[in-house]
Amino acid sequence: MDADFQEEALPHLDALYRFALRLTHNEKDAEDLLQDTFLRAYRFWDKYQQGSNCKAWLFRIMKNQFLNQVDKHNRTPDQTSLDDTEEWYLYGQLKDNGAEAIRNDPAKIFEIRDWGEQIQEAVDRLPDEFKEPLVLYDGEGLSYQEIAELLELPIGTVRSRLNRARKKLQKDLAPVMLEHSKDMEAKLK
Repeated sequence: MDADFQEEALPHLDALYRFALRLTHNEKDAEDLLQDTFLRAYRFWDKYQQGSNCKAWLFRIMKNQFLNQVDKHNRTPDQTSLDDTEEWYLYGQLKDNGAEAIRNDPAKIFEIRDWGEQIQEAVDRLPDEFKEPLVLYDGEGLSYQEIAELLELPIGTVRSRLNRARKKLQKDLAPVMLEHSKDMEAKLK
């Protein structure tokens, strides 16, 4: 294997696998997509501009590979509006209804309990058009510009979708956190 390819591309293997899992929702399909992505990247390594962003280039290949594997119907995202999601919804719910010890600082809930599973489930329920920018930005550390190029969207749309995804997560997680804060209130009495 080309030493340059190994040095530049292979460090992104884990991030690409996580992205493949998000796209396919299946470990075997994610592994296949990852393999196809790396095969294609290696095959076209001579087209890669040395010194440019290899991670973004690999994500673009993966996204294109994925889109090529599904039919047109499955590629068209549902048109979902999250406009009705109130800003600071989660904070307001916890502040107004939380346990006395937490009421003034809802962030303390996160210090007390591991929310990984609930957050993961809430992210998985997001429509793909909102989930992809969120995962790429918060999960994989891509910039707005890189996400815009990868998803072929204007940068303003990426920012808007990230904002809407975060609002939706707050709204979806509020009941779970509210219930937990009530449980804590009962334990504190």
